[in-house]
Amino acid sequence: MSKAVVDDTLKRWHVIYTKSKWERKVDGLLMQKGFESWCPVQKRERQWSDRKKIIEEPLFRSYVFVKVAKLDYTQLLSTMGVVNFLYFEKKPAIIRDNEIEAIRKYLGLSNTSIQVIDMANIPVHTKVSINQGLFMGQTGAVVKSSKKTVYVQLVSINMMMIVEFKAEEVSIK
Repeated sequence: MSKAVVDDTLKRWHVIYTKSKWERKVDGLLMQKGFESWCPVQKRERQWSDRKKIIEEPLFRSYVFVKVAKLDYTQLLSTMGVVNFLYFEKKPAIIRDNEIEAIRKYLGLSNTSIQVIDMANIPVHTKVSINQGLFMGQTGAVVKSSKKTVYVQLVSINMMMIVEFKAEEVSIK
């Protein structure tokens, strides 16, 4: 049996976690080092006591996308402001090219707005849909949420169940 060889020079999109409010600085520093980096921003109207102003703010707080090969991980992580990779199943998370392009296209449309909600901050009683697993297609209400899990109340056959789901298994209705 042959084991699949992973090419350490293949560049893929990753998500890196940055210091708070360092997203744009890190993006610039990574580009200076020659990395293909992207910090998606969105225009927002902010109200101060004396004026309103349109500002660009990062779409994802403390996250920057970077296209990097495995052999460049150390150089990337040594960049000022970079905390670590975002991990999924104990490996740096990889984002598909088409997902990056979809975000870019959507942000390029006029009058668009993307709202990013941290699953840990889903308000109680929010209606959600289950996207995976045994309860796929069911809807329920959030009872409690944390960074990685969401507890959803499902009502079925006159019985109420509280089921724990991984955050990525639910979406807000």
